[in-house]
Amino acid sequence: MDLQADILDHYFMAEAMRLANRAYDEGEIPVGALVVIGERVIGKGYNQTEKLRDVTAHAEMLAITAASDYLGGKYLQDCTLYVTLEPCVMCAGALYWSQMKRIVVGAQDEKRGFHRFGKGILHPKTQLTTGIMEEESKALLLKFFKALRT
Repeated sequence: MDLQADILDHYFMAEAMRLANRAYDEGEIPVGALVVIGERVIGKGYNQTEKLRDVTAHAEMLAITAASDYLGGKYLQDCTLYVTLEPCVMCAGALYWSQMKRIVVGAQDEKRGFHRFGKGILHPKTQLTTGIMEEESKALLLKFFKALRT
């Protein structure tokens, strides 16, 4: 990866982390997501399953919907999703159908992440980058779940 792409990945992941912190502040599992085309954010979301009382209101799903609305179509073939936590199988399915060009993930989700089913759950043309701001994402998630247990 070239330096410019690496800088952009960190910039947009930092934006996704801001959304994850918003989720945290609202008592939601702290995950944030952005959909970017070129260098423009066209969709964003953070987990809102409690607020909306909707099990599908994951950060990725909300960002995909916003991006599709912005573009006026269901395919996101020229877009990149930045997400602080590895998508679950439901979100990976939506990413498959949207034909997302690229997915950039912060931390892996060892228990519920799509990787348990292999990269084949994503669209064959989707490029995957992992580990961008991984430590920051993990730290926020650990802080959230530790507070729940105390």
